[in-house]
Amino acid sequence: MGLEKGWVTQITGLSRSAQLTALGNGVVPQQAAMAVELLTPGIPLCGNHRIP
Repeated sequence: MGLEKGWVTQITGLSRSAQLTALGNGVVPQQAAMAVELLTPGIPLCGNHRIP
């Protein structure tokens, strides 16, 4: 699950700081999963977690 491209970033007049505040922690799990995949190549993720 994630937000569509531009969901927050295409709002006219919204500063970078306001964009990050609007997103909150909603993208943290996806970023963490991607970081694990990038930092541990060749080690598969468990079946419960997938990178979109």
